[in-house]
Amino acid sequence: MKTKDLNHIALHVKNLNLSMEFYGEHLGIEEIARPDFDFPGAWFRLGKLQELHLIAGRSAEVNSSTRGNHFALGVEDMDEAEAYLAGRQIEHTPRQTRPDGALQIYVEDPDGYWIEFCQNPV
Repeated sequence: MKTKDLNHIALHVKNLNLSMEFYGEHLGIEEIARPDFDFPGAWFRLGKLQELHLIAGRSAEVNSSTRGNHFALGVEDMDEAEAYLAGRQIEHTPRQTRPDGALQIYVEDPDGYWIEFCQNPV
């Protein structure tokens, strides 16, 4: 079997409207059409081909951390990403540099899922 790419990330969320506001309005991620499932949710475009699928109805505790379960979104310019987050008053961790030179910051969504923003070394 050969895999082609990462198709989507699915997050089980407690409050769909709050999560949609966070990812759509606060982070500026484009919402896209979602098939007519028999359960509530929302889809967002990540990059060119990947998607974020929010699935409503979570009641269990979230297990996420910056060194554990999280997902990462690549950014072209970390200065720009930090300014964007600061301009929207979205708290984020201080910038870190990985041993390979990549830059990283993290934000936490309303459910407690951690999202890494990283810029690969040039």
